[in-house]
Amino acid sequence: MMADNSVILETDARGIAFLTLNRPDIHNAFDDALIGSLLRALESVESDPGIRALVLRSEGKSFSAGADLNWMRRMAGYDREENHKDALQLAALMARLNKLNKPTIARVQGAAFGGGVGLVACCDIAIAAERAQFALTEVRLGLLPAVISPYVIAAIGERAARRYMLTGERFDATEAKRIGLLHEVVPEDQLDTTLEGFLENLLKGSPLALTAAKSLIFAVSRQPTSEAVIADTAARITDIRASAEGREGVSAFLEKRPPAWIKPR
Repeated sequence: MMADNSVILETDARGIAFLTLNRPDIHNAFDDALIGSLLRALESVESDPGIRALVLRSEGKSFSAGADLNWMRRMAGYDREENHKDALQLAALMARLNKLNKPTIARVQGAAFGGGVGLVACCDIAIAAERAQFALTEVRLGLLPAVISPYVIAAIGERAARRYMLTGERFDATEAKRIGLLHEVVPEDQLDTTLEGFLENLLKGSPLALTAAKSLIFAVSRQPTSEAVIADTAARITDIRASAEGREGVSAFLEKRPPAWIKPR
């Protein structure tokens, strides 16, 4: 277990890591210290071969309210170089979460605004309670949702982004699902049951194949089916067929038994 008060990282016996934002008194708002703690936690998860998947969650009523007000006050006094350094750290967090080498699930129990929407968009799977609210309010502060924009637009599409990034209006969980930010919306008392269903399915997959599948998605997404892409995908399936886990998975299927990576309960 890793904890520094603002962030808690725990791993269960199955190899599921739970990364919890723990600033409920200020709605799990971001500052530079929290961003640094999240980065270190993600680096720890990525380097641990025993971790199978990551759940990102929060304590309290809100998932994340975006930028901390005290942090915003400090940023107002930064020069351009200091602001750039600050922005690069947040950009590094989003990029690390987006391309983490394990499956990721966002468990959203309440409001997610600004950078909180970015965290949700960077996760592979996102589930939310019916009461969750979302907003990209940066323009109302004279700012931009800049470093989160690649991930948010990839999730909700350009058309929805042109509405919600420009108006800054709030939208509910049903709308978030409709535009692609969320995969499932459930009553809050069913949130953990729904989460467990996704985790059970992820644990059926080979750890190597799950990592490779994420890499494959990024490699082919929004790319033309060129000769280079065809050659790359052929090489990827060739390599994984020859891997120990690839051989084990096929053997287990043919022998009608669970593969070795599925642990008995």
